[in-house]
Amino acid sequence: MTLETENILERRRLRRKLGLWRSLAIAVFVFMLGVVVFSVNSSRGLLRKSQIARVSITGMITEDRKQLQLLKRIGKAKHVKGVILFVNSPGGTTTGGEALYAALRDLAAKKPLVAQFGTVAASAAYIAGLGTDHIVARGNTITGSVGVIMQWPEVTELLAKIGVKMNEMKSGDLKAAPSPFQPTNEASKRVIQEMILDGQKWFLGLVRDRRKIEPENVPGLVAGRVYSGRTALRHKLVDEIGGEEVAVNWLVKKRKIKAGLKIVDWKPKAVAVWPLTGALAGFLSDVTSQYAGQLGRSVTDGRNFGRLGLDGMVSVWHPGKN
Repeated sequence: MTLETENILERRRLRRKLGLWRSLAIAVFVFMLGVVVFSVNSSRGLLRKSQIARVSITGMITEDRKQLQLLKRIGKAKHVKGVILFVNSPGGTTTGGEALYAALRDLAAKKPLVAQFGTVAASAAYIAGLGTDHIVARGNTITGSVGVIMQWPEVTELLAKIGVKMNEMKSGDLKAAPSPFQPTNEASKRVIQEMILDGQKWFLGLVRDRRKIEPENVPGLVAGRVYSGRTALRHKLVDEIGGEEVAVNWLVKKRKIKAGLKIVDWKPKAVAVWPLTGALAGFLSDVTSQYAGQLGRSVTDGRNFGRLGLDGMVSVWHPGKN
């Protein structure tokens, strides 16, 4: 083998080694970038500095298992020194509000917990506020609507017009009542009303216990009316008027949380193989949720599909239509 051939082979070996080290360096750089991005932008990051966790309750409230697990995780996180519950929801199912309330009371036993109401925090969303230790609302927040409602369509006349008849056999007169295919009889109405009144009694009991007021003494409360934030403050349904800064100030002054802590959004956990994947997955999830939400609003606007899709009793407020 000539000297020139040996030099060529040696240069090739050096290039292969150099390429390997470059690949490793790039891989390490990308990995560390992923760690930094994930740590800075995610509540599950590796750089766990003391912080205030922000949890958002928006849209229709149901018994969301991932959301309940999130609240448990926050309660166990030692670097979380306080929690802000941002609420912007018209309400949802009564059982969804019940489950959320129980989870929030468990969290409040471990962390200082304050609610900040947005545009609307009514019905089951107000129940979420009752689960915290302090409620901050905007002056024009729509809140209240304490009560329970159960709705169902009746299409018997429509079916008769198009020549369709529904037949059924059931074990008892109250089975599957109410039904959209039959007029509701008095016995069914009494059962439904009993359930609704039982749910209302439970809801009013929460208001009495958590707000230290007698619901009967608040004009319109038992009847299920809504209030602006300012009116709610006069009736002691909320504690302060303002936004997130007021909520933070309460945590600092009343619960002795260190001033200047970063507020970090906590969201339900997503499965991630490694940090960069988690960060990218979170970004894609946010984008997808944004466009899916816009699509959903365009479909359901004015049609009440979301409300009709809720089974059972609901604690939800929606403006009436003429």
